[in-house]
Amino acid sequence: MKPRRTLEEKAVFFRSLHQGSGAFLIPNPWDMGTARILERLGYQALATTSAGFAFSLGKRDYEVGREAVLGHIAQIAAATDLPVSADLENGFGDTPECVAATIRDAGGTGIVGGSIEDATGNALHPIYDRELAVERVRAAAAAARSLPFPFTLTARCENFLHVKRDLGETIERLQAYQEAGADVLFAPGLKTETEIAAVVASIDRPLNVLAGMSGFSLTQASLSRLGVKRISVGGALAKAALGAFVRGSEEMRLSGSFTFVDAGLSTKEANAFFEP
Repeated sequence: MKPRRTLEEKAVFFRSLHQGSGAFLIPNPWDMGTARILERLGYQALATTSAGFAFSLGKRDYEVGREAVLGHIAQIAAATDLPVSADLENGFGDTPECVAATIRDAGGTGIVGGSIEDATGNALHPIYDRELAVERVRAAAAAARSLPFPFTLTARCENFLHVKRDLGETIERLQAYQEAGADVLFAPGLKTETEIAAVVASIDRPLNVLAGMSGFSLTQASLSRLGVKRISVGGALAKAALGAFVRGSEEMRLSGSFTFVDAGLSTKEANAFFEP
């Protein structure tokens, strides 16, 4: 068994992935088992998913508190030798000080990066005003730089998901987050080549694209050609697993048949992923 990498080694390697000629895939496990499976399948890095973790606890997305999330990301980081970037939602607080504290605390869990979004969680005012959003990213960046390893900070612009599809506003916010110190930029909801190409041409930081959305048809190859550097899928793998679970359960309940087992892993196949 080869020795595990140090946190510094994982952090440096994670940074280097963003400098490659194409886009790398960063899938999203929701527990220790799925993290180990993804490592065995040959992925180079992992990202946590707030939705997948919440569903595993019987909760809706964004209903899990800060301490539970920090404990969860520590478990994921301990389960694998891959670098892990964490979904830190909006930093679990509105103020820049809260965001900075979350980055510092997350930096002690074994992860090497994390994302902060500009969604408030308030349906009446779903996105932070730009000035405050920028201050939050600036505080997160300062906290990240205070850590004893190169923490990769991702800043997320959420207006496509929560307000309206305003590409100009998205670009302006990403540019402001870039200037505030973000290492990677992310705008969930970008789906077309035109949108993605416009964003890539407007920034000088690596862009993460969320591919795990309904109606998303672009491939890793096409995203690489557009200049995207990182591709995640959010809660898509967790929702796919839940879909198989629900369909199998409904088959048993409604028809009394069990054909769903044919699409599953055998015990031998499953055990193989967890061998030392």
